[in-house]
Amino acid sequence: MADYCRELKMPRILRECEPIARQARDDGWDYEDFLLALLEAEVTQRRDTTATRRIREAKFPETKTLDQIDWTAMKGVSKPKVNELASCDFLERGDDVVIAGPIGTGKTMLAIALGVEATRRRKRVAFVRAADLVRDLIEARDERMLGRLQQRYRRMDLLIIDELGFVPFDKAGGELLFNLMADRYERRSTLITTNLAFGEWVQVFGSEKLTTALLDRIGHHAHILTTKGDSYRTRKRRQKAANKNK
Repeated sequence: MADYCRELKMPRILRECEPIARQARDDGWDYEDFLLALLEAEVTQRRDTTATRRIREAKFPETKTLDQIDWTAMKGVSKPKVNELASCDFLERGDDVVIAGPIGTGKTMLAIALGVEATRRRKRVAFVRAADLVRDLIEARDERMLGRLQQRYRRMDLLIIDELGFVPFDKAGGELLFNLMADRYERRSTLITTNLAFGEWVQVFGSEKLTTALLDRIGHHAHILTTKGDSYRTRKRRQKAANKNK
């Protein structure tokens, strides 16, 4: 049996067969129940392995989950709406998500947590900062590798573009980013975090025409979350100062 399991690449069945068979004999299982238990063990192992690989491939700067979010500090964001997005149904529709708000109000953490939920469902996810993405697109264009990079991002079920608005792009960079996002429109989902209001996006792309076209697409199938309040670091400094004064 061991040889067959190895040939079929079913390591979990190989490991679990003996204890499951023992339980089946003791509890008087039918053959069908025994086979089902073996297959469930193998499928669970494969799903867990795939999810772990998806998290690694996403290249999150750190792993955050929804149960780590302090909802009392996450001002302006609807918890029911986040839980709705956590189901990842929006990925099946190719909807986009925009998380906007001041610096340090939890946008990136929330984006990562939603990305982790997607990887748990074995979805392909890529996390990249906007400035790094534009740099990579320009380098790929100059090295005549742009098509390959675009194809890689096209395969992603969820592309998370973090910190849009921190660094303005030149005209070429803005056009490359626009083309990538337009190519994914209604096909694959894109999640964007930004510290800018929509009316300020022209500062990043440098073209009112491109910005208008992009916002028109995003506004059509997008879920908008808005964070509010002081930055996490500011709150920590105030808390620290208050503790010293006690």
